[in-house]
Amino acid sequence: MHIHSLRTTALFSCCLMLLVWVAPAVAQQTQRSRQALEKEKKQNLEKMGQIRSILNKTASEKQTSLGQLKALNQQIQAQSQQINLLNKDLRLTEEEIAELRQASRKLTNDLKKLKVEYGSMIYTADRRRQQVSPLGFLFASDNFNQLVARYRYLRQYSDARQSQVRQMNAVQSDLTEKERTTQRKRNQQKGTLQAKVGESKKLETLKQEKNQVVEQLSKKEVELRTELDESRRAIGQLENLITRLIAREAKERAEREARERAARLARERLARQEAARRAAERKRAEEQVAAAEKAGKQPDPEVVAKAERPADPEPEPAPPTADERRNTNLNTEETALASSFTASRARLPWPVSKGFVSDHFGRRAHALLKGIYVENQGINIQTNAGESVRSVYDGIVQDVTNIPGMNNVVAIQHGTYFTVYAKLRTVQVRAGQRVKAREPIGTVATDKNGVSEMQFQIWKEFTKLNPESWLSPR
Repeated sequence: MHIHSLRTTALFSCCLMLLVWVAPAVAQQTQRSRQALEKEKKQNLEKMGQIRSILNKTASEKQTSLGQLKALNQQIQAQSQQINLLNKDLRLTEEEIAELRQASRKLTNDLKKLKVEYGSMIYTADRRRQQVSPLGFLFASDNFNQLVARYRYLRQYSDARQSQVRQMNAVQSDLTEKERTTQRKRNQQKGTLQAKVGESKKLETLKQEKNQVVEQLSKKEVELRTELDESRRAIGQLENLITRLIAREAKERAEREARERAARLARERLARQEAARRAAERKRAEEQVAAAEKAGKQPDPEVVAKAERPADPEPEPAPPTADERRNTNLNTEETALASSFTASRARLPWPVSKGFVSDHFGRRAHALLKGIYVENQGINIQTNAGESVRSVYDGIVQDVTNIPGMNNVVAIQHGTYFTVYAKLRTVQVRAGQRVKAREPIGTVATDKNGVSEMQFQIWKEFTKLNPESWLSPR
């Protein structure tokens, strides 16, 4: 009886360890993958919603435009991403179902073993009870201590049987729950498959719509080339503006440092002149005292005091300031601002709260004109009409101007960095004004084709940087 009890208890312990440690660990890993996937799906759906809203407003115009084509390309890309995520969802669901089936098989096998062991224990206990009743087992004790020991044994054996029954019920309950969960996952899998079919149909519709837009735009090659020439002129004017602005600021910083250095040198020169004057005065006083003593006269006390005054130490040149030691022409505030801006790489807020990158940084082929390449010195962000534009970091507005083809332009300095916001309809800041990160500076303009798009650039002195590597991921 005792051996059977120990064997059954050990089997139950192994089963419980499997349930408590192995199953939850696998489930937690799967749950983390599921949570990450659902988060990605939610973000992509939000992105698709924004693009769809922008596309609908752009497509409502009578004439097709490159902006509409860009929005369609973004929508197709997001739609394809959604299908990829649904495929990942299907694969993850398959893995979850496989894990549930494996756990169910393990529980079923363990439950069978437990029932066999429990039946064997009951059979053995019944045979022993036929041979010796529990009372007979107790009263056959040789002494009182043995009686107490046998009573405790019977009590523990009874408790063990009851505990084993409860544990078998728990395993059976867990097995039933695993089967229910498996069925829910199968239903979820069917829903995902239906969603994938629906998204695939939407993708085909978008591709057909894109082909129609491309066909219509292809008939407007002359107009597109004219727009491209105008765009290049506007980009050139903007580049010249920013280059002059950065050169002006660099010159002003150099002149400021030169003035500060000249002032320091002037202070040193005055200190040396004052020391020379006091030394000459002391020398004259010494000569007057010597002449008075030689003539047997009492020297003037004031002259004696001047003659006995200790010599001034040789004036040392003032050490260079921290700004001069850096040799960057930046003052302490500008250096700190540039340093903190550098540390914010990949964490800067977007200049608009909604929208997508319609044109990326650098050189690329034109969307329609074959053999033609365009150079983007920043990124274009297509958004809603009248969308608020915000500063991406603390800084000082250095210039507000208007450039044909770029509308209103705002340039903000952040130490050695500059951010540029172009194609603005309205501006609500002025040159010299200090702004904070996320502070509104204007609104996005809408062109004749109904496209609401802004141009955003980041410069480090005269070097143009890719803004997408500085903005926070979306």
